[in-house]
Amino acid sequence: MRGLMTKALATAALLALTMGAQAKETVVWWDFLGGGDGVRMKALLEKFNKENPDIEIQATTLEWGVPFYTKVQTSAAVGEGPDIMTYHLSRLPLGVSTGTLREITPDELKAAGIDAKNFTPANWEAAQVDGKQYAVPFDIHSVVLYYNKDLLKKSGLLGDDGLPKGLDGVENFNAALKKLKDDGVEVPLSTHTAAGDSQWRIFYSLLGQQDVPFLKDGKVLDGGDEQKAVDTLKEMASWVADGYTPANVEYPASIALFTSGKAAMHINGVWEVPTFTDLAKDGKLGFEWGAVRIPVLYNHPATWADSHSFAIPNNKGKEISPEKLKAVLTVIDWMNKNSLFWATAGHLPAYLPARDSEEFKTMQPNATYAVLADTAVFDPSSTIAGVASPIYEGMQNYFVPAVNGQLDPEEAVKSLKDELQGLIE
Repeated sequence: MRGLMTKALATAALLALTMGAQAKETVVWWDFLGGGDGVRMKALLEKFNKENPDIEIQATTLEWGVPFYTKVQTSAAVGEGPDIMTYHLSRLPLGVSTGTLREITPDELKAAGIDAKNFTPANWEAAQVDGKQYAVPFDIHSVVLYYNKDLLKKSGLLGDDGLPKGLDGVENFNAALKKLKDDGVEVPLSTHTAAGDSQWRIFYSLLGQQDVPFLKDGKVLDGGDEQKAVDTLKEMASWVADGYTPANVEYPASIALFTSGKAAMHINGVWEVPTFTDLAKDGKLGFEWGAVRIPVLYNHPATWADSHSFAIPNNKGKEISPEKLKAVLTVIDWMNKNSLFWATAGHLPAYLPARDSEEFKTMQPNATYAVLADTAVFDPSSTIAGVASPIYEGMQNYFVPAVNGQLDPEEAVKSLKDELQGLIE
């Protein structure tokens, strides 16, 4: 009798263990995050798995850009995509048009406790196509103006608060560049003049400051907007022509100009904050630095922005189960509630309770440039826009030569406009 009871208890224990194992939901995760982003995301994934014993995230990192999005599209088409993935909001329209993304319904969001009121309206709306939600924002990442405090101070361009002064307005900005040059600064402004994506971010910011729509009602730079685009591109080209910005500089070289102390200012994404923070911490920078919102050269503040977000692939023939969906939405909600750590990569949390927290307000330089979130201009909602899109390709083919004095700005704008308009029609 005792033997039978012992055997029954053992069987019951084994059954309980089996049922427990079955109750654990596995979530297959894909991302494209490398560098400082990748390090931080891996830490978040490990933390989630430790804190949520009923869900296990199995993560894979793929190559950023075209390779990632091609892989996602082809995998979802045959029902072999992940359960959740990182996704640029700027790529959303194209993902929806190809049937790659699954809608996340209002009821599903509500059940998971994910509320639009906890996100900046422009950021939340950028996660929609035709009024339907296809992603949940995780951050806002933008370009900012990095600056060498020592060089700006020598030229009288640094305020008592440690922030740049006298840079707003086209004339003032150009005068500041000239002053730095006259004072012996080798490179007043470092930008990636050989990179179309970087030039797009600057160009689109300046268009936004003038309320010039790049794409409206299916028309690219329609009417008088084309001339405003030409004038803006001429302004960017003048920085190279006047010797303030070196020509044909690739991404790594542009950063090196700043970190070596040769460049007084540098326009780049917030994602390089860890680079400069770590160099300064290790005593390898040699000067004090800061980062602020892009100067207001035209009518009002506006800065290009995109977002890393979380999306669910529309795996053909393999509808996500209610249990899996609940686990995926739990992951998304947890990530946003823990996004303060993600902010150490330079990003602004999309989740307002994190961005409004006292801890974030002491996080520098993020807290200084956080104001850009309120005037962020996201890429046009179109299949021709976004990371590794026709717009980016066109910028590389036409605007980069124009910025570097190898193509007339009017011809560059017209060529880009005609090419993109042809893709829409």
